Order: sequence, then structure tokens, then C-alpha cells
Amino acid sequence: MSRIFWLGLGIATGVAVARKAGGAARRLTPAGAAENVGDAVRELAEALGSFGADVRTGMAEREAELHASVAARTGIDTAPRHLAAGRSGWTTPAGTGGGSPGGGSAGGGSAGRARRGAVRP
Repeated sequence: MSRIFWLGLGIATGVAVARKAGGAARRLTPAGAAENVGDAVRELAEALGSFGADVRTGMAEREAELHASVAARTGIDTAPRHLAAGRSGWTTPAGTGGGSPGGGSAGGGSAGRARRGAVRP
């Protein structure tokens, strides 16, 4: 009984060592090294993309804070139209406009009818 146990343990150890050695040999081949380099480059690209997105988000938040501060102190709306329209958390101060691009109303008043091809009386 004891001999069967040691035989089984020896076989299991041999299989484990052979698999580890095969994995190490695979990593040392040119194909294995290229795979490792490819994985590292992929991880670096993902990290850079994430960092860039975080920086852009922070910049947009800070820009909105600065526009709000200028508007609160001077009453002048300095925000670009895409910020004044409500994107990036920016709200337009009362009485500063910030309507639809082109200066017309969102409902499309008389200027909107003219653009759609209606004949003016």
C-alpha cells in the first residue's frame, strides 16, 4: 500500500514538473517572447487610453467650473455652445441666452419655416 502511494506521488510530481518546464521553455522561444511582448504592449495601450479618458474628463469638469465661476462673478456667459446647451454638467445662468445654435428658437419660428422651403408672404 505504501509503495503504491509513493509511486502515485512520484508520477504526479513528474507530471507537474514536466508541465512547468514545458511552459518555461515555451516562454523562452521567439513565439513565446513575442506573445509576452504583445501582451505587455496591449496592457500599456489600455492603460494609456484609460489615462487619456481620465484627463479629458477632468479637463471638462475643470473647464465647466471655470466657466461657472466667471459667469457668477461677471454675469458674462463664456461657455461654448455645447457646454451652454447642458452637456458636461454645465447649466446656463439665467438671462444669458444659451438657446439653440444659430440664435433661433428651438421650436423653429419664422426663420425655421424659411429654411424648410416655405414661401414668405
